[in-house]
Amino acid sequence: MGKIQIAVFLAAAMGCFLIGSVSAFTHIVGGKEGWSVPENKTFYEDWAFPRTFGVGDRLVFPYRPGSGNVVVINKDDFDKCTQKNVIYMYYNGPTILDLTAPGDYYYYSGVGKHCEFGQKLHIKVVNKPGSSGKISPFKLVSKNTKTTAGAPAPVTDAAAPAHSSATTIQNVGMASGLLTVFLSLFI
Repeated sequence: MGKIQIAVFLAAAMGCFLIGSVSAFTHIVGGKEGWSVPENKTFYEDWAFPRTFGVGDRLVFPYRPGSGNVVVINKDDFDKCTQKNVIYMYYNGPTILDLTAPGDYYYYSGVGKHCEFGQKLHIKVVNKPGSSGKISPFKLVSKNTKTTAGAPAPVTDAAAPAHSSATTIQNVGMASGLLTVFLSLFI
């Protein structure tokens, strides 16, 4: 009888731990275009506009290692495309960032003139669940391709659509709960 109580307690604890994360949303920056030099300077601004970025959500900047980067900067550096006060720089794509606190966040590509050509993103993170309408497949920048300042990088299609982390966490929680109950029957 004691083993069953322990198993039930562990299942309940696991469920409580995972339930807070189920509302998290994964945002694939740029959607199907990914993180690359856009065709127009307002592409990432237009991409971010209809979305809600919530605490606990994730940003995924899809690019291949060696073909780009993500620079976290302040508003002044963002507006001027300078690197006077770099907060952090990520080189090994894809870059996945957890949004842990509300506020304004600024990102751009530090490669060449990519920022000046519009490869930059400003988001406002709020204390409510994130949303973006739908999740779409995205494209990755080819590793062996050099980009010119005026043209977007060639891209290749990703094999499958991206899935929300909420779905993955929910599936892990369900599997863990079922496994715990199943094991408790035999222990």
